[in-house]
Amino acid sequence: MMRLGFIATLMMLLVGCGGGGSGTDDPANLPTTSGSASDRTECDGECADEVVRLTEQDVRQVLAQGIAEATARGELATLAVVDRVGNVLAVHRMNPEGQAIEIASEFPTPITTGLEGLILPAAVPGDGLAAISKALTGAYLSSEGNAFSSRTASQIVQEHFNPGERNQPAGPLFGVQFSQLSCSDFTVESSGVEVTVGPQRSPLGLSADPGGFPLYKQGTPVGGVGVIADGRYSLDKNILDTDEDVDEAIALAATFGFAAPDDRRGDRLTIDGKTFRFSDMTYAGLRVSPEQAGPYAEQPGELIAVIGYTDGTIRSGTAFGQPESGIVPATRFPNRDAFVFVDVEGDERFPPIDGAAIADGTAPLTAAEVTTLLDSALAVANRARAQIRRPRGTHARVTVSVVDTDGRILGMARTRDAPVFGADVSLQKARTATLFSSTDAADFLRGIDEEVIYLAPDLSEKSRVSIPAYVDAVQGFVGAQALTDGTAFSDRAGGNLSRPFFPDGIEANSHGPFSKSFIDNEWSVFSTGLQLDLSFNRIITHVTFALGVQPNDATANCVAAAPRIANGTQIFPGSVPIYRGDRLIGGIGVSGDGVDQDDMIAFLGVHNAGLVLNGALGNAPLAMRADQLSPGGTQLRYVQCPQAPFIDSDEEQVCDGK
Repeated sequence: MMRLGFIATLMMLLVGCGGGGSGTDDPANLPTTSGSASDRTECDGECADEVVRLTEQDVRQVLAQGIAEATARGELATLAVVDRVGNVLAVHRMNPEGQAIEIASEFPTPITTGLEGLILPAAVPGDGLAAISKALTGAYLSSEGNAFSSRTASQIVQEHFNPGERNQPAGPLFGVQFSQLSCSDFTVESSGVEVTVGPQRSPLGLSADPGGFPLYKQGTPVGGVGVIADGRYSLDKNILDTDEDVDEAIALAATFGFAAPDDRRGDRLTIDGKTFRFSDMTYAGLRVSPEQAGPYAEQPGELIAVIGYTDGTIRSGTAFGQPESGIVPATRFPNRDAFVFVDVEGDERFPPIDGAAIADGTAPLTAAEVTTLLDSALAVANRARAQIRRPRGTHARVTVSVVDTDGRILGMARTRDAPVFGADVSLQKARTATLFSSTDAADFLRGIDEEVIYLAPDLSEKSRVSIPAYVDAVQGFVGAQALTDGTAFSDRAGGNLSRPFFPDGIEANSHGPFSKSFIDNEWSVFSTGLQLDLSFNRIITHVTFALGVQPNDATANCVAAAPRIANGTQIFPGSVPIYRGDRLIGGIGVSGDGVDQDDMIAFLGVHNAGLVLNGALGNAPLAMRADQLSPGGTQLRYVQCPQAPFIDSDEEQVCDGK
């Protein structure tokens, strides 16, 4: 059970939150464009090369521009810059005393569970943790085909899509905020002293708080910038209006000359007939021209160290797609334009391997079968028309992960220019589908006896939650056989049960059994239910380490004694379990494009691999799939594939009958 000794220490560190002043008069000559050289629109992964990176001078320019805007607004901001794979290149704090940061989702009635109300102390760099998370979000969600911000993230993770539109389904990436976690066994743990391979961890996962943007050079993303000035690590609860957010204004100023190409910004992309939100601010709305910022050395404030992330210096970033970044072209998948993950020595981190022995004697996945599964999924992705990329008609860009029944990583690969966030998420998806489809899932979850310890704003213990209680809830909701009878659960099906309303989006209804209650003021994006609670204690452990309270960061797994879901779980679509006949042998997860595309690539990847392997493996038999269940009279969904998804064919309904 997690020890509580750090709470008293944190309470001693807690200090008040610093405030900002009012703005200044509008100066003349504000820019009307981004000042960026990233106007090349032909880039679709090929523009990243060994010379495109953030230099130390670039980082200074980004910081100086943001600091100048903060000064003009009378704000004392903290700014962070990262490269594309998460190396923290600098954190600059304008307030010498720091600033306490409150985690809050802006509901009228306070939420009583999860991370809600937690205050990151000012005496140590809680503001640095928030700024880093926002910068990583801009970098990790973006690619040469799409540019998303932390405001975009806010739009796609809430209980309704769009936020503020009542009785609509949840956001398409509902739950993605709890990925890239520090306790993940996939993300790289950096000392913060040297720039190294990625993808690297985020202290608070992905951020939904406006004020995080990607940075581009020559049409390719090279990193991100994040800003916290208002003392709130939050989100935008209503997309139906336009905000003047100080964090976003300062961060936007910082991007001048490094902005995303206009035609790749999220507000040029649609999903479900709705346009993504990129920024509520424009360069014309700034208080001072970034071109008048002056040298970084003349700006107020100082660089700060953040334990585990930066030593308080300015560093150059890595070049994406080169060995130094940890992501390089693959040789084992000819004609797929595939990439793999490598370590600091340049060795592949997750080459295809055999699965572990299965207790019931079923033959586990072999390395050759894993190779075929990955190759098959990559082939589907390379035929699929992307949902969230421009120019229209380009291929889907995703990461694919395959695991065995123990959750062990059997192989990972990605297509060119896939967004970085999809790597950790694809692994979460594969593990979640495999766990929930196993006959011992209930026993496994009941065996997690480490209680979840929620903290009050003053960091004292507020309440405790038991993971086995979720098993009771799902068995009461679905039936006593739930998580014991081997029903095949995709992430779409499990995600159905993880929403704060069931059916999804209908506010008059209660919550799914894996979710917190919206009606009882327990649910928010900082309190999702089983997903967060499985990793909650480890998130807090890492935060206390980064705040200098814990002596080490011994959090190799996000779930105590639970390597089967070592990097946490995921609750939006893009995974299916894999079977040999009617026996579970593993799972496949896909992430990086629209969720229907992710679903299709996972599902058809398994189906087509089965054809190549003469039926040696395949998708779950129809009668075993979770869409045979109708709890409360509502049928669960298994997969949902685009109607006419391929670039090279007009074939429709490609998943039907498989």
